[in-house]
Amino acid sequence: MEELQEVKNKIRSFIEECNDKKSLELLDKLATGKMLRSKLILKIAGVNEESIKLCAVVEMIHAASLLHDDVIDEADTRRGKPSINALYDNKTSIMFGDVLYSKAFTELSQMNKEVAYNVSNAVTLLSIGEMLDVNLTNEFNSSYEKYLDMIYKKTASLIEASAKSAAILAGLDKEKYALYGRNLGLAFQMIDDILDITQDSETLGKPAMLDFVEGKVTIPYLLLHERIEDKTKLESLYKKELSQEESSWIKQEMINTKALSDSITKAKELGLEAIEAVKEENNESLVQIMSAMIEREF
Repeated sequence: MEELQEVKNKIRSFIEECNDKKSLELLDKLATGKMLRSKLILKIAGVNEESIKLCAVVEMIHAASLLHDDVIDEADTRRGKPSINALYDNKTSIMFGDVLYSKAFTELSQMNKEVAYNVSNAVTLLSIGEMLDVNLTNEFNSSYEKYLDMIYKKTASLIEASAKSAAILAGLDKEKYALYGRNLGLAFQMIDDILDITQDSETLGKPAMLDFVEGKVTIPYLLLHERIEDKTKLESLYKKELSQEESSWIKQEMINTKALSDSITKAKELGLEAIEAVKEENNESLVQIMSAMIEREF
């Protein structure tokens, strides 16, 4: 998509304005992902100067959060490439994240006031979501509400703000698009959590079932814990390097209790609710984005 190239060019021009060679060098080392938030903004608001600027701001914020994330998670790769903290060090990764954040806010301050408020507010939620994510790994979390609150703040809030802000720029019904964005974010995270269990290490590009080892009790584990008789056995495997036998036991119990299939159903329900919210808006692209996500192979 050439529009996405326009977004990348805009990010580069923003960083060039910072007049710092090191920042440009680091920008070239950033691995770009699918740019889901930008695709969403452009599908809602069309391609124009303001929408491209909004995409660039949101992508810079998202990239900054990932730079900080990689330090927190001690990750040495990001989307198959070495992460900034692996190439340089933690300090560089954190400081470059701060450059991206602050430059994004500088540009945001010159935009539509309601858009600026929505995006800024989402970044506060995102940061709280990051803290919740870390706190939830301290002990086995059996609360679905806490999990949902965390994934809403950490993942869905910025996607929700992107969709809502794009609707504001285009003069469309912002609440419908906000609901679409929120559900897209929640479904996206739930599906990511499900794939950690259903896919093999090669497909994932990381060890399968790593979430549980790292202390993340995601939706399939929550439903399993609620339904299984031997709760202490499941709790005893938490944050443990799992043997082949233990992994197989968890997977089999998820199938037996329907924890896995019900998790997939839950993600699909969120997706269908989102499609319903925008169905009168005649935006086929949004239906396709969501359908592709929820109708994939698990």
